[in-house]
Amino acid sequence: MQRTPSRQMSSRTSGSELDWGIILALLLFMIIGLSSIFQAALHSQYGTMQMALRTTIVQGVFWIIGTLIIIFLLRFDASQLWRLAPIAYGLGIFLLVAVLVLYDRQMANLTGAKSWFVLGPISFQPSEVVKPAFILMLSRVVAQHNRLYEHHTTRSDGLLLGKMALWFLPIAVLIALQNDLGTLLVFIAIFGGVALVSGITWRILAPVIGIVATIGVTLLALVTSATGKIILDALGFKLYQFDRIQTWLHPDQDTSASGYQTFQSLKAIGSGQLTGNGFGNLKVYVPVRESDMIFSVIGESFGFIGGAILIALYFGLIYRLIRATFKAQNAFYAYIATGVVMMVLFHVFENIGMSIGLLPLTGIPLPFISQGGSSLLGNLIGVGLILTIGYQQQNDTFKEATGFSI
Repeated sequence: MQRTPSRQMSSRTSGSELDWGIILALLLFMIIGLSSIFQAALHSQYGTMQMALRTTIVQGVFWIIGTLIIIFLLRFDASQLWRLAPIAYGLGIFLLVAVLVLYDRQMANLTGAKSWFVLGPISFQPSEVVKPAFILMLSRVVAQHNRLYEHHTTRSDGLLLGKMALWFLPIAVLIALQNDLGTLLVFIAIFGGVALVSGITWRILAPVIGIVATIGVTLLALVTSATGKIILDALGFKLYQFDRIQTWLHPDQDTSASGYQTFQSLKAIGSGQLTGNGFGNLKVYVPVRESDMIFSVIGESFGFIGGAILIALYFGLIYRLIRATFKAQNAFYAYIATGVVMMVLFHVFENIGMSIGLLPLTGIPLPFISQGGSSLLGNLIGVGLILTIGYQQQNDTFKEATGFSI
């Protein structure tokens, strides 16, 4: 007698597995991150042992919360993630709107960005957790379009790019209203990564990339000229944004004001030389060291070798994430994995780049290392989605839920 497959069949298969390489990397990042935050907080301008312990414990609590979220996400197969995507995206838009009304005024005065909720001692940046929600929604849009248009043509690919832009536009506008250029750049990187693997023809991508590059070069040229600054000021650019570009282009011109943070970070990293000054032996003061400039703690404590090991660990994690992209059994999973890879890669590239003076300051945290619960949760959710790819395999429930198999 022929057996009829059950609709309630578990979405796991005999090939389901956890990527223990990713889990090991996360454990190492947790150890490095918590120890670095403790050092940075203890050696901050008003640091005490009590404050350092409290800061480290709070970050540890977010690690526990993020781990529980990952365990929860492992229960979601492709069909459930498919249905979750628009819900997560809608909730993300709600949070981005809410923070524009309920943002912390004191934080806005300090950073210029209206992107933080503050509840007592806990601050939360909703845009960080919106990143994985955006990845889910963008992956669904691309997967659904490519199923409807099996053959790529200039017309169909142009339509796909338009659909992606429409879902990106509300987030871009809301982030821009928060005056948070660094976070907006992360969303652009995610958008670009998914677009590159979506199958859109280079007849469309090449002109778009050319236009973006031209805009970037033009903005840089405007920043470096008096007339250009007047134009950008009229367009809404802030003074601190001009200062960050000038500091990046000419780091030795002003090491006491706008360039102070970058100069101190370079000084700290340089003082570590090859092997570092040892754990807990931080002598160079670096502002906001526990978050944006956490890499300077690694450089000063463990030198070039310690920094190189950390970068190698990131390369190992990214390699494992990319492997998940190729192992994905459907395109929806592949687009999710690509978005997460771009999110983590851009964070690492930008944060370390700005810490050593190769890139301008943007306030981008170092994934899994910098202090910041919302940033940590956003990255752990992203990695949790990647782990789900190996743990949950595609089955008939996905076809039943979506109407087609991707």
